Amino acid sequence: MKSTPHATVLCQVRKKEVRAGEAMPAGMVHGHLLDLIQKAVPDWSPDGHICLVDLNRFRALYVQQVLQEEKGELTTLDEEVVRSIREHEVMAVDVNAEFDRKLTFGQRLADHIAEFGGSWAFIMLFGGVILVWISYNTVHLLQKPFDPFPYILLNLVLSCLAAIQAPVIMMSQNRQEAKDRLHADHDYRVNLKAELEIRQLHAKVDQLLQHQWQRLLEIQQIQTEMMQEIVERTGGRKSA
Repeated sequence: MKSTPHATVLCQVRKKEVRAGEAMPAGMVHGHLLDLIQKAVPDWSPDGHICLVDLNRFRALYVQQVLQEEKGELTTLDEEVVRSIREHEVMAVDVNAEFDRKLTFGQRLADHIAEFGGSWAFIMLFGGVILVWISYNTVHLLQKPFDPFPYILLNLVLSCLAAIQAPVIMMSQNRQEAKDRLHADHDYRVNLKAELEIRQLHAKVDQLLQHQWQRLLEIQQIQTEMMQEIVERTGGRKSA
């Protein structure tokens, strides 16, 4: 019989009725995950059901044990991966948008200044200003220019500009390094979860192949028995 959308089954872990679409037959759970569930649920039966929430919780617990055995101690990133598996969350996020959303006005201004200060537009603009400055004070040398040779005021302006521009560029570089670390942490979480999910997928495929192989052996045995019965019947008729 097909289960209706409102049909319910009993979850062996919670001992509560849940919708049939929110549970899975217990016979489909195998391997180390089955051993872990059987330790927590002594009256576990392969003919029953387990809800998907508890199944994800036991999967996360199994992943946590595997990580602890391989690494010895879980980091904050590892705990986030375990939590995402338990809550069935997606790890992939837009790191750039998340990072830019937290920037203040001063930090955005520093990034724009650093970006403009490292461009050809700034070099050509500043080179033009210096050329005009030197030309004006050289041409009007006889008319008492405001910054005569050796252009002491120009040197002062250049020194002040370099003193201000250097820390602004350093602030922008520090934020870029923080963004790169955020990217690295995110890549680590995604790769770790993908590796764990692939492990579980391989285990499920192996279990499925083993189950199909057992079914084929059973079918082959039934066919052999049927052939033997046909041979015996045919032989009995001939002898009669």
